[in-house]
Amino acid sequence: MLKLFKYLKRHEIFQILICVVLVAGQVWLNLKLPDFMNDITRHLETEGSTMHDILISGFKMLLCALGSGVLAVITGYFAARVATSFSKDLRERVFAKTLGFSMAEINQFSTASLITRSTNDITQVQQIFAMGLQVMIQAPILAVWAIIKILGIGWEWSMATVVAVLVLLVIITIIVTVALPKFKIIQKLTDNLNRVTREQLIGIRVVHAYNAEKYEEAKFEDANEELMATNLFTNRTMAIMMPGITLIMQGLTLSVYLIGARLINNAAIPTLAELGTGSSDRVILFSNMVVFTAYAMQVIMAFMLLAMTFIMLPRAAVSAKRINEVLETPLTIKEGTITESPEDKEGEIEFRNVSFRYPDAEEAVLENISFKAHKGETIAFIGSTGSGKSTLINLIPRFYDVTDGEVLVDGIDVRKYTQEALLSKIGYVSQKAILFTGTVTSNVDFGENGEHQLTEFGVQRAIEIAQGKDFVEKMENTYEAEIAQGGTNVSGGQRQRLSIARAIGRNPEIFIFDDSFSALDYKTDRVLRSVLKKETAGSTNLIVAQRIGTIKDADKIIVLDEGKLVGMGTHRELLKGCQTYQEIAYSQLSKEELENE
Repeated sequence: MLKLFKYLKRHEIFQILICVVLVAGQVWLNLKLPDFMNDITRHLETEGSTMHDILISGFKMLLCALGSGVLAVITGYFAARVATSFSKDLRERVFAKTLGFSMAEINQFSTASLITRSTNDITQVQQIFAMGLQVMIQAPILAVWAIIKILGIGWEWSMATVVAVLVLLVIITIIVTVALPKFKIIQKLTDNLNRVTREQLIGIRVVHAYNAEKYEEAKFEDANEELMATNLFTNRTMAIMMPGITLIMQGLTLSVYLIGARLINNAAIPTLAELGTGSSDRVILFSNMVVFTAYAMQVIMAFMLLAMTFIMLPRAAVSAKRINEVLETPLTIKEGTITESPEDKEGEIEFRNVSFRYPDAEEAVLENISFKAHKGETIAFIGSTGSGKSTLINLIPRFYDVTDGEVLVDGIDVRKYTQEALLSKIGYVSQKAILFTGTVTSNVDFGENGEHQLTEFGVQRAIEIAQGKDFVEKMENTYEAEIAQGGTNVSGGQRQRLSIARAIGRNPEIFIFDDSFSALDYKTDRVLRSVLKKETAGSTNLIVAQRIGTIKDADKIIVLDEGKLVGMGTHRELLKGCQTYQEIAYSQLSKEELENE
């Protein structure tokens, strides 16, 4: 928890100091109340005291109570401001750190866990922070100050208070020891519930298609029941604390009065001279008992406030640890320094003896891959499922870094570029077409931090090249038509074409199409590739595909098998000299069709 404090800003630290001062003032005012109560008691026992004297002391008590209330409100205001500002900053840091993760770091955390850490966990820290600035600061000040006040009033009463505090500490220690491990489990179970819910909502069509509603309900019920049972255990354990504290407070009050009654009974009977003066032993003892009771309640109140904090602190501590795990995760993708590349090599890509192994994997996914792509060329990649095609092209935008060898863009190792400089050269279309909540235009004119905003003509041109004009202009509001989260209100082929239009709108040096034509029919696929070849003639195109028809016109086709390069050449060359390519080709096209080509 303390590790998070290093993220506090100066103005937040200043507001925390204000809270400390306000809380100290509030405690001072609260501890003045028993003094005035003592004055009132003495006035009642002293002959000659007037109602005016009692009212003056009562008025002072009222002012102290009002002042304490005002300071409490102001403290609450500053505490809320600091806690909200701090949690906002933490949320921004966690989100920004997550956006900077490579796939290697993303795989360390599940998506559901990252969502929980940036929402629920930060909320837990925010609540304990807001409460801590009021309660955790107030409790020790109140306890120490009240103990100093009662020292010397009566050792019997002091011993009773010490015993009460020790019993209270034992109860708190036992409860926290039992509950703390469960709080760690609760956060993991919350992750699991989020994961199950997210999977079911994303895959709702498949769930319906397979009549799996009851099966998914049972999965959700299991996750929900497990979380509920763990929460019930911790809440029931914590519920013991407040009745225990109340019992101790009432027991201490009773003990103080019993001890006081014995002391007063054993005190000397006041003489006639002492009667009405308020100076007799019995009057002094009675007055001290009233004052001690008030101070003792303040001591117990201080520990009760700490107990309330202990209810929330274990869970917040677990949440803080989970937040720190994200913030302190080292990035495997280190930022380079180069922001520009030589103009004479624009769009050139080279792989030099590249090998790649996923983190913690025993076997390499890619081994000793070498090839070169010149500006304006179309390079295609084909191979069986799991051959490493997508992994290979994901090394260019540095979603992962190579294990061995080099990937060069424009003659420079990609690891030497800044991320912004490298990615600004690339128009990337992922294997799974991703659309964002917004409009058709906002999805095509995406990225670049708003610096290269496309014109209306630019958006329309990109969509037309991607063969999306027909369906877009049939949508309500056409180019301003709403796109649902994930693009669920358009078909798979339409999502792919809008994703391709997004890359085209960027006008990059390098296009990467990761199996981005799979949802298109053969006619649209052919027309799209023909138009792309004309419109992106100055760019280097890298295409991963499963269909021979998609890649047969490429300038160079690279055939992969189990992470190894087993063939490289044109379609005709590979048909003659690469067995793996032949097997793929004959599985899709007849021998006559291939011979006619």
